Amino acid sequence: MSDAPSLVVFGTAGYAATHLRRARALHDRGEIVLAGACDVREPPAEAFDLLPDDAIVTYGPGELLSRTGAVLAVVATPPRTHLVLARLALDAGCHVLVEKPPVLDLAAFGELEQRARTVQTGFQSFGSAAVPVIRAAIGRGAIGEVTGIGAAGAWIRRDEYYRRAAWAGRRDLGDGSLTNPFAHAVASALLLNGTAGAVPESVTVELYRARDIKGDDTACARLTFDGAPDVVVAATLAAEADHDPYVLVHGTAGRIRWHYKTDVLVIGDETVGVGPPEDLLANLVRHVRDDVPLLAPLASTRAFTALVEAVRGAPEPRPLPAERREDRFVVPGIDAAVDEAAGRLALFSELDLPWGCPS
Repeated sequence: MSDAPSLVVFGTAGYAATHLRRARALHDRGEIVLAGACDVREPPAEAFDLLPDDAIVTYGPGELLSRTGAVLAVVATPPRTHLVLARLALDAGCHVLVEKPPVLDLAAFGELEQRARTVQTGFQSFGSAAVPVIRAAIGRGAIGEVTGIGAAGAWIRRDEYYRRAAWAGRRDLGDGSLTNPFAHAVASALLLNGTAGAVPESVTVELYRARDIKGDDTACARLTFDGAPDVVVAATLAAEADHDPYVLVHGTAGRIRWHYKTDVLVIGDETVGVGPPEDLLANLVRHVRDDVPLLAPLASTRAFTALVEAVRGAPEPRPLPAERREDRFVVPGIDAAVDEAAGRLALFSELDLPWGCPS
């Protein structure tokens, strides 16, 4: 493994453990050297189990970089820390994979974009084999002319979810229904729209909350572009039942429905099988080694970052009429409202809802 690039992971708990598992698999195949990890707290036992015996564990990212001479770095920490840690790794000469949301505003986006090194983002859905299949179907006119892209997500999130971290439920720190749990719905819709790398002409957001939190747990947004269809996304964490989130491509002669987490793809009336997804960390390693294109480069998240910025700057979320059910809140009828918004490319305020309000 002497010729394999060395890799470090910033973060050891939560979703960082997923990156450690993926990195360990690449290490065991001889494609990288998993050189170490860092965290501001004592890493959990699972992290030590995933790290090789000779890996370095520190509390400081600068120390980790200097002691390992890493070529690759994964930033899997709270969103408010992404900019400073990615900047630190890039300045040390690393190629970086940064979790979503990569940054919290367009100014930070521009700062990272100006640096010469590679930045891959953590939008795993971009590695789906469904993406080229959908693009090909659109290109050959399988659903006629595309008139808009919708997306919908409805999940149950219990009290424990909001106790998981200090930034949970804090839209100022990057957490919110559209900017974190359903960030893939937004980013995937923008990718299929061909506008992921563009700055939207306008971003309209409607934020609501069933819980007494400092952010939204239910939201919708419309992003408009010059020369491209609109993207409308609706989501809730106060659902009556868990649903598989999806992206809905509207056409003059049909629709494409893609469940991006399970890769169930329906083009018109036909369910289409797709191959396995490509891991984004493995893709970054291949990019550095063989110069293959990145699947989720920073440039493809500009429009998504504009949404994050709009959500953080929006008025306070409006309270929703919700029911307390054991350890969760439920908004009656919200599941159907989310589907209707994606199906009609409409904001909640444009539907016949008792609680929908103007943006």
